[in-house]
Order: sequence, then C-alpha cells, then structure tokens
Amino acid sequence: MDIFAHGLWAGAVYKGIGQKKSVSVKWAVFWGIFPDLFAFTIPFALIIIGLISGNFEAKNFPKPGEIEPGQADGITSIFPYTRVLYSVSHSLVIFLIIFILSSLIFRRPILELGGWLLHILIDIPTHSYKFFPTPFLWPISSLKFDGYSWSHPIFMIMNYGALAILYLVIFWKGKNRRDRKSGISP
Repeated sequence: MDIFAHGLWAGAVYKGIGQKKSVSVKWAVFWGIFPDLFAFTIPFALIIIGLISGNFEAKNFPKPGEIEPGQADGITSIFPYTRVLYSVSHSLVIFLIIFILSSLIFRRPILELGGWLLHILIDIPTHSYKFFPTPFLWPISSLKFDGYSWSHPIFMIMNYGALAILYLVIFWKGKNRRDRKSGISP
C-alpha cells in the first residue's frame, strides 16, 4: 500500500484507540509509515539527486507491478540494499524483537509501535510478487504472499473510499462528543 494510505490507516485506528488509552496518534502515524521511510528514503534521495544531475531519467523509473526489486537494469540496479532495508522494515520477526526490546527498556509496551505492525499486516495481502512482495517472516523464512496489488486503480478507489468514510465517521463521532460536552443537543 502507498505510504500516505498507511499513515491514514494508522491515524484512524489510533484515533479510536487513543480515546480509551493514552496513546499518541502522531507517533502511531509515524510508525505506520516508518517501514517505507526506512526502506526507500535513501534510494529516493539518490534518485532525486540523479534526476537533478541528469544521471537518471524519470521515464526509466519502474512503476508498481513492473518488476521485482533488484531484478532490473537502470535505476533499481544501483540500490541492491533497498531489498535488505525493505526486508528488515517489513518483517514481523524484526517488529516483534523491537517491540519486546522497547517494552523492556521503557518498562511498558509502546502501543504506538502497533502502527508498524499494522503497516506490515496491510502490506502482506496488498503486494504482489511483481513489486515488493512483503517478506513478513524475514530472516527466518523467505516466504512471501502473492497479494492483490495496491496500485490497481480499483483497489486505490476502494482503499481511499474506505478511508474517506472512516474519517467522516471519526469526525462525526468527535463532533457529537464535543456537542455533548458543551451541552448542545444533536
């Protein structure tokens, strides 16, 4: 799924959780987009530098669904570490290790890290073998699921439509809650 949708889903989920527990929605959103930031920030920065310097052309950049990362010439072939960064940041095993360690260090579970978990769980069925299938058991297993591509227009419409409805419900519930607190009848 695209990074913006990940942030929106984490925000929506944690907006609901945050009213029952003291969790930071902003940190949950950060952790919801973290796996993609970790995997792609350096490569995209290098691509932008390459585009500005004239070493790359935008038309050569692969689109979702065109290639499995690291198996093409051109821009993607100079970023072999992207696959490793992606594997690390999209692994349930790595997430679990970080979650347990942070819980031990802070002496409480860091619930906002669940945004990261949500990211991985959403990516498993929304990435196909054609473009960054999610290595959710890395480094224990190379098992990946051939899901439905998040970049398909029908999926994008359904995904953002569901997000729009969810945020309208959140807004409506928040408005009703504020109205009750201020004594205004709906």
